Amino acid sequence: MVDLVGGVVVNGPEAQHATLVRNAYESLGSGSAFMDSLSDDVTWTFFGSHIFAGTLSGKREIEEKLLVPMSKVIGSFRFRIDNLIAEGDQVVVEGREEAPTTDGQHYDNTYCIVVTVRDGKISQIREYLEPYFSWDTGMMIC
Repeated sequence: MVDLVGGVVVNGPEAQHATLVRNAYESLGSGSAFMDSLSDDVTWTFFGSHIFAGTLSGKREIEEKLLVPMSKVIGSFRFRIDNLIAEGDQVVVEGREEAPTTDGQHYDNTYCIVVTVRDGKISQIREYLEPYFSWDTGMMIC
């Protein structure tokens, strides 16, 4: 397999990991493909000072404490990957999310996400994001 990762053509495990992560994030918000790319024991850690800061463990907790609450505030969205770099079992994603909120506002955010791949699945996500949106109040706080 050949893939373009961080501007460099690579073969082997890094290309496979990059493709897995790219496909997962490009499918985010459109069905089960994202969840299918996660290992059963996945952990997702958010850094910062917002309602999601901390670590979620396992698909069920991610679904219940992140994806369901998000779907109540954010309508359909698009995650755009600006840069993707793979080395070993790590993939780093720089990206942006653009979405209308359910109350008619607009949510824009930038992210840096460090993903670990194990046995062909995403096993760990460490996410850094701009705390521009208050999930507690549903209001922009920039």
